[in-house]
Amino acid sequence: GSRDAGPAVPPVAAVLPAGGSGERLGGATPKQFCAVQGRPLVSYTVRAMERIGWISDIIVVVSPENIETMKSIIEKYGHKGVTVVKGGITRHRSIFNGLKVFAENEFSNHLLQKPEVVIIHDAVRPFVEEDILLKVVVAAKEHGAAGAIRPLVSTVIASAADGCLDHSLERARYRASEMPQAFLFDIIYEAYQQCTDYDLDYGTECLHLALKYCKTNAKLIEGAADLWKVTYKRDLYAAESIIKDNLSQQVCVITDVKEVVAQVGSLLHESLQSQIKVEAMSASLSKNDSHLQNILSGHCYNFVCVNDKKCAIQETQQLVDVLEKSNIALLYPVVLILVYLDVSENISFSIGMEELTRLKKFAREVKKKNILVYGL
Repeated sequence: GSRDAGPAVPPVAAVLPAGGSGERLGGATPKQFCAVQGRPLVSYTVRAMERIGWISDIIVVVSPENIETMKSIIEKYGHKGVTVVKGGITRHRSIFNGLKVFAENEFSNHLLQKPEVVIIHDAVRPFVEEDILLKVVVAAKEHGAAGAIRPLVSTVIASAADGCLDHSLERARYRASEMPQAFLFDIIYEAYQQCTDYDLDYGTECLHLALKYCKTNAKLIEGAADLWKVTYKRDLYAAESIIKDNLSQQVCVITDVKEVVAQVGSLLHESLQSQIKVEAMSASLSKNDSHLQNILSGHCYNFVCVNDKKCAIQETQQLVDVLEKSNIALLYPVVLILVYLDVSENISFSIGMEELTRLKKFAREVKKKNILVYGL
């Protein structure tokens, strides 16, 4: 998805409960704020929502002591359209607070525009794609509520008072409820308004509230395997592994159209292709090259640019503009390696301090856009 285009969907907002204490994870830092590849986990989840153009508002609900932490994350990573809300003492109370910013001034300095459909998604489920979000939103529009499900991995059993087996459930008939879930806003808000204190304090399933209080039968959507929730410390390592894998699957080698530079690009392609998927292209970055657009649509996060100019910042800026417009840097960092090829016979070539300073300043600026520039 992109910020300037998207499918025809009703006005949509997202509420991300992020108030957990992380007791099962262990350690002093709540899991949603634990760093994965140097970035807090909650930031990945916000990015996943932020890159989808048809989601208008993102509400992150955190415990009172973590409000400033969340605000600093938003500022540091340049998140847009995000409102931080104080959570309650339980998950349901936190979600209810998140919904109130669209209906009650008490929870926000100004009311946000009420969406037709609201997505509820855990802040510790960072690997959510537009496809499943769109499916639950469209289904919620039709049925009033919808949620992602997955097959049960283990059989569910019930124990008797003496600790012995009482009965087991037929695994094929049951599913695990996952996130994301989506609701017509008026339905889920009414359900929370009618909730008993017991439901607010001990319940965990939003779809059940819509059924219990609004007689709304949710549509269940089969979800992908990567909808899992970071709960334990081992899950953080798994999340890091997935992110690394996403970042290292492909590299694009871009060269100038000049023959000698293109030859170097071809040699790089040959040397790298046994280790990683490689795309090589000779193109002028000043042109809107369709080949480059196709590569970007394939979610390539690594680029090597070979040029014979001492300080090709102008050409590099054009590539940065294309990368930024494609929105791929919203979720994961993009690595851009600039290789200067000296084709002159001057053995003592060196970049002057002024040019080096310009390059360093340029790298600092684009790093704010989640694009990491290196020079060789």
